[in-house]
Amino acid sequence: MTYLLFAVHIAQNPSVQVSGMPMMIMNTVKKLREERLMSKAELARLAGVSPITVDRIERGEDCRMETKRKILLALGFSLSEKKKVFQD
Repeated sequence: MTYLLFAVHIAQNPSVQVSGMPMMIMNTVKKLREERLMSKAELARLAGVSPITVDRIERGEDCRMETKRKILLALGFSLSEKKKVFQD
């Protein structure tokens, strides 16, 4: 029961930092990448980041602002459209 309450709390508060766990950030990177028929490797190459970084971002792990900027541009968005991709 405690785990269920914890899971519900995290789902309702996606930016909550839990000790020992990475900060989770809601984003639509995976959905947008798949809509463009891009592989993780292709997005990583276009953005100038590693495929592991793309995987972490798609799982909701936080990343640096510079990495978010690279992902936005690689997906074809302008910086002013950040909220369409990252909801932090």
